[in-house]
Amino acid sequence: MEIFVVDAFTGTAFGGNPAGVVLLTQPRPAEWMQSVAAEMKHAETAFVDPAAEGAKPLRWFTPAAEVDLCGHATLATAHVLGGEQRFSTRSGELVCVPAGDGSITMDFPADPPVRVEPAPDLLAGLPGVTVKATAQAVSDLLVEVATAAEVRALVPDLAAIGRLPVRGVIVTAPGDRPGLDVVSRCFYPAFGVPEDPVTGSAHCTLASWWAPRLGEGPLTAEQASPRGGTVRMTLRDNRVQLSGRAVTVLKGQLLV
Repeated sequence: MEIFVVDAFTGTAFGGNPAGVVLLTQPRPAEWMQSVAAEMKHAETAFVDPAAEGAKPLRWFTPAAEVDLCGHATLATAHVLGGEQRFSTRSGELVCVPAGDGSITMDFPADPPVRVEPAPDLLAGLPGVTVKATAQAVSDLLVEVATAAEVRALVPDLAAIGRLPVRGVIVTAPGDRPGLDVVSRCFYPAFGVPEDPVTGSAHCTLASWWAPRLGEGPLTAEQASPRGGTVRMTLRDNRVQLSGRAVTVLKGQLLV
């Protein structure tokens, strides 16, 4: 089976978020997929059946668990396969359409968060920030803080975040330079990903949070991790269009 490493949400190698992509040639159990993902050690590794008729079955695994939705590994998979793609996933059918500028636009379900009171472990996990609002999405907690500078400078307490009963925490603020609407960082220690470089699925929540304040879009969002990456996001009713580029950096074969 062919396996790829693709840097997603970037036009430059060794930026954005690396994802593994495995092109399945036969059915494999979830335990095998999980072992491959643990071996790869990327935030997510995607497994797709490229020969399937209609929407191609697609699954995503972190080094520790299967997840319901992953944006950067979907972008990576669409980049590897080329052309317009439809995927059958645990989050429904996802459509990916390439654009003339080299980017790919993905149609994802929106994930609007609901305001909640911050838990003590959440506040302990985010020292030095001014929390303006917290909101619960399907999988993640969104935390709006006062400034993008606070987002960039944050040194989280990952142990405290890992105790929260959620997949992870999205920390966000308005953009801090012309042409940049939103800044964020994302932390998933309970899933084996202390800080995710660029999280496509988190932008389903970020678009739902910021579009009512900043306009439906397209909005330009920077995930300000050490690798960093850029996501264009547009909210349309209960769907979010996420756009970005991808670069293949490795191609090989799985021998087991």
